[in-house]
Amino acid sequence: MKNIIVTGTSRGIGLELALIFANAGHNVLALSRKTPQVLIEHPNITCLSIDLSKENDFLKVESFLTTSWKNVDAIVHNAGALLLKPFSETTITDFENIYKVNVFAVAALTRIALPFLKKGSHVVTISSMGGIQGSLKFAGLSAYSSSKGAVITLSELLSEEYKEHGISFNVLALGSVQTEMLAEAFPGYEAPLSAKEMADYICNFTLTGNQYFNGKVLQVSSSTP
Repeated sequence: MKNIIVTGTSRGIGLELALIFANAGHNVLALSRKTPQVLIEHPNITCLSIDLSKENDFLKVESFLTTSWKNVDAIVHNAGALLLKPFSETTITDFENIYKVNVFAVAALTRIALPFLKKGSHVVTISSMGGIQGSLKFAGLSAYSSSKGAVITLSELLSEEYKEHGISFNVLALGSVQTEMLAEAFPGYEAPLSAKEMADYICNFTLTGNQYFNGKVLQVSSSTP
């Protein structure tokens, strides 16, 4: 039984992932602004309603870890914010809002969890194929895709900084997955994988991937985009 933190659990991949971990007998700390009833009712899931764009909200996580878990076996930085807007119309505030969730929250949560991570712990950041250097890019995603590139570099750096501690940091750069966020951004587009299918893969990688990888970026895409 492992203690696993998952962000962005209100819907989509994060919701499915929390349930898969919990149904397998692991303890899950589910972090999202909205908390689905199915997570609240699960005996292996603790839900904290936090806004990842607000630094002070992370104090709730720190308090919980200090008083309840004492150690963290894995983190899945799954939460993400997406903005589809022409670059000429994308303001600095737009960039800040995207980066607060997609980059700064990853850094903040990882920093808070560090004292509770131990040798063998695995930190998995969910990025996007749009953040991969040299990949096909899509107009209107300047803030989103650049933020996904930023967390790739952050994870690579942390894997080097904490390798002597035995903590692994890896990134999964996902292709398109049929989630509510995708449907909102690209109405009518049908992705080749469901949220449940991708969550199954992420779950397995989180539990075993650090045996084979550290500081790596794995491209998880069956299509382009």
